[in-house]
Amino acid sequence: MSTVDDSTLWADAIAGDGEAFGQIFDRHKDRVFRHALRLVDQRADAEDVTASAFLELWRRRHDARVVSGTVLPWLLVTTTNLTRNVHRSTRRHRALLARLPRPGPAADPAQAYLDSRAFEGLEPEIASALRDLPVLDQQVLALTALEGFSMEEAGLALGLSTSAVKSRLHRVRRRLRSPQTPPLLKEIQS
Repeated sequence: MSTVDDSTLWADAIAGDGEAFGQIFDRHKDRVFRHALRLVDQRADAEDVTASAFLELWRRRHDARVVSGTVLPWLLVTTTNLTRNVHRSTRRHRALLARLPRPGPAADPAQAYLDSRAFEGLEPEIASALRDLPVLDQQVLALTALEGFSMEEAGLALGLSTSAVKSRLHRVRRRLRSPQTPPLLKEIQS
């Protein structure tokens, strides 16, 4: 690193020497970043503040003060002010989000499909009894009894073993045999 102080580099930068400004950046970026990181919550915010501080240094180059041969104090004060802006912006954003209406619970897309289409063409009582089954049991029943797939194929499609499909299908049939089951459902059981 060069022993040239910031005041010389800064005079060259103001005169249009990009290399001199680059040396000032290289010399102070880590200290400015550490200062910003102490003042903000997120690393990304500290990176943004660091970039903004050097942008401000360039933008206000005719107003920037060199103190004891360095622009670092000016950069650190600017960094502090920029972090205050970040905090204000974050606070306003959170306040806005707090004022927005809360969404209701999201409907399960799979359940919405089952409710609207899966039991199309069935009697309402049958559809109601089938909807009351757990989703996985509905899927087992639909694949085997309604769509004609074998238990092995249904198991592969659902990520279950064949014995798990048999067990679920047995429980579904037993549940559908209850006295509350509509008569047409008993046809599915056979």
